[in-house]
Amino acid sequence: MKPPPFAYARARSVDEALDLLAEAGDDAKPLAGGQSLMPLLAYRLLRPTHLVDLGGIAGLDAVERRAGEVELGALVRHVELERAGLGLLSEAAGLIGHLPIRMRGTLGGSLAHADPSAELPVAALASGAQVVLRSRRGDRLVGADAFFVGPFTTAIEPDELLVAVRVPAAPPEARTAFEELAIRTGDFALASVAVAVGEAHVRIVLGGVAPAPVRAGAAEAVVKDGGLEDDAIAAAAAAAARECDPPDDPLVGRAYRRELAAVLVARALRRCRGSEAE
Repeated sequence: MKPPPFAYARARSVDEALDLLAEAGDDAKPLAGGQSLMPLLAYRLLRPTHLVDLGGIAGLDAVERRAGEVELGALVRHVELERAGLGLLSEAAGLIGHLPIRMRGTLGGSLAHADPSAELPVAALASGAQVVLRSRRGDRLVGADAFFVGPFTTAIEPDELLVAVRVPAAPPEARTAFEELAIRTGDFALASVAVAVGEAHVRIVLGGVAPAPVRAGAAEAVVKDGGLEDDAIAAAAAAAARECDPPDDPLVGRAYRRELAAVLVARALRRCRGSEAE
């Protein structure tokens, strides 16, 4: 397949990228790593009139560690994120596709694409991340809980660019685990789970089982009340399954994905406890 014709421009700054996108109109698309965008173009599922390449913008691939948080530029590659030692985000990044994809794919591109089966949106929500959106009006911070609106749909406004992601530093006692199941290594996950457990908080986020990543509030409440004992883990897994709204497609049925979510939640919670025994 060949992509449709389009005009191409390489931006040298965020301001220039915003100008180019505004000049081209609603049919323009920003290009980061291209690992999601280019296949859509090849199959002609997307027909932009202009592509604005962000790859030449200095600083968009920076990782800045400061008191209380880490700020990741939108162009941080998956392979760099995997090596950054950032808990759930790093573990999830290591599960994306194959190495050539991780060498090119970007954090900002993955979040902006908002594929319901993608790993990084799930990890971002469980990490309490905030997305930095920039426009001519200034910067806007959007929490991950409000950023993912639906399948391939986010809170990004037409005149905004995703420029960074801010992740709060995890407390020293926090324990995290990311689990997923794919038919083959490198395939999109049938379902995924990100879990963060600390003294003052519990986050359980499910991916691939709803139009967007979803926090399993009832499952979190079970763990808050019962800790990580076997009975509490079993109850939390069952609660998470009830909170799912998985798709029913030719690949796997709704009931299978719901049961899979329960299995993955239990596995992740046992890892947080320090035992991987089934």
